Amino acid sequence: MTDFKTLQLLDKFRIIFIKMGIDYEMMRKILHIKLTMDERKIPTLFNQTKKKDDQKYGYIKSLWIYVLFGLMLIPLMSFGQNYLFQMSISYAMIIFLIMTSLISDFSSVLLDVRDRSILSTKPISAKTINAAKFMHIFIYLTYLTVALTAIPLLVSLFNQGIVFFILTVLEIILINLFIVALTAILYIVILRFFDGEKLKDMINYVQIGLSLMLMIGYQVLIRSFELVNLDMVVAFHWWSVFLIPMWFAAPYELLLNGDYSLLTMVFCILAIIIPIISIWLYIKLVPTFERNLQKLLGTSKSKKEKNNRLKSSLLAIVCRTHEERAFYRFASLMMKQEREFKLKVYPSLGFSFIIPFIFMFTFSRSEQIDYSVSMGYLNIYFSMLIMPSAVLMLGHSAKYKAAWIYKTLPLKDYRDLQKGSLKAFLIKLYIPLYIVLSIIFCYIYGLRIIPDLLAVLVTSCLFTIICYFGMSSKIPFTKPYDEIGDAQGWKTILLFIPLGMLAGLHYLIASQITFGSIIYFIILILINLIIWKLAFKRTESII
Repeated sequence: MTDFKTLQLLDKFRIIFIKMGIDYEMMRKILHIKLTMDERKIPTLFNQTKKKDDQKYGYIKSLWIYVLFGLMLIPLMSFGQNYLFQMSISYAMIIFLIMTSLISDFSSVLLDVRDRSILSTKPISAKTINAAKFMHIFIYLTYLTVALTAIPLLVSLFNQGIVFFILTVLEIILINLFIVALTAILYIVILRFFDGEKLKDMINYVQIGLSLMLMIGYQVLIRSFELVNLDMVVAFHWWSVFLIPMWFAAPYELLLNGDYSLLTMVFCILAIIIPIISIWLYIKLVPTFERNLQKLLGTSKSKKEKNNRLKSSLLAIVCRTHEERAFYRFASLMMKQEREFKLKVYPSLGFSFIIPFIFMFTFSRSEQIDYSVSMGYLNIYFSMLIMPSAVLMLGHSAKYKAAWIYKTLPLKDYRDLQKGSLKAFLIKLYIPLYIVLSIIFCYIYGLRIIPDLLAVLVTSCLFTIICYFGMSSKIPFTKPYDEIGDAQGWKTILLFIPLGMLAGLHYLIASQITFGSIIYFIILILINLIIWKLAFKRTESII
């Protein structure tokens, strides 16, 4: 049986694990089995299928995209001495990429309960089992981190010197430990207060929330610096202490620029102490974590939704046939209950809510804006960035094999299924987001923008159809998620082109023609009525 290079390297740190009360030999055997099993898995990092010959070391082979991301770090890590700015941005990117990978790919490993029936019956301590789980994730995050930072580190070694290189390596190790421990502690807290189905839903919401926090945090970090005479100058605020990338950037200012200011010292202390405390806390909470993991196997009763007469009446207006209403309810339940769909779509939904404000405030910082005449409210079009990926996901399901049931139904075609599913997406996911954004934009820009907002709403219905047929119009929920490959990703990006054209057309009509927004709104309604009627001609089965 061949040994792994990573385990041979881990042997060098055997004494550390023994001092922590971990059975190192047993942990090593568990890791060896896990790594061997990983070689036989089909990698899902990019949700694409692989041939059997490519399955071995599939995860490592899939890291080329992180090598490309790493090239973006070279200017920040290798040139200049404004370390607080450069390394804050660098570590923000590194933390963002590592943590999103951890959330999407390794949460299932951290919360895995399948091996409990085997390992828990053996004389192995919970601390050893959890250490193996922790190191299993840490090994793969190390691969990812090396792919991301190896080239920038080599360039920085020649340009910035050996001190910069060693400091960066040490800090990257601390960041990886901190991220894994922080995520695990967060799950421990959730496991403490929830169980069964509620627990699984809460884990989904936390994963979604973490993704959103990373997106928002990256924007907040950038706004902590101001351009003064072509130099980036940090603008400290009371909340700067919560910006984790700044903690890890501060030691460079201390050691390489000789900055001994109070805030630099505080950040340096936090960069060392907080990761160590988080690891210590995680180790202390390991028994509780293992005990509460059993809750994932439980179930909780779901509340039956009451029939609402008003809701039924509105649904009858939106969906004209009984079949369409039935498929609307079916698609609504699928989007509500399927966790993989929520994990893939909901973070984008949150980002679509945030990005209009990011663009709006970016422009407002650079120039004084009169909101009473400004057309900045057209930034609401950025909320539609969710649509291509969400509509793509509508064609896929974790339970795609159950799609045979469509063939048993007395249907002539799948028009009602398609229309009902798209309307469910619009009404359940996009329109609530749109309404909240519209209220906020009306408060900022005034009630004068209502005709424009109505035009945007009708445009969203039209763009949904464009996305659906741009994605080759799959029958909803009939394909596995691992069929989403690079080609579909390119389609998603290309679909931003018609969105930009629709937004540009709106701007031209609204700015050049009197009552242009109202005219544009009426034209869009007519186009939508025609498109929604003609687009769904007889659809043959592609199941």
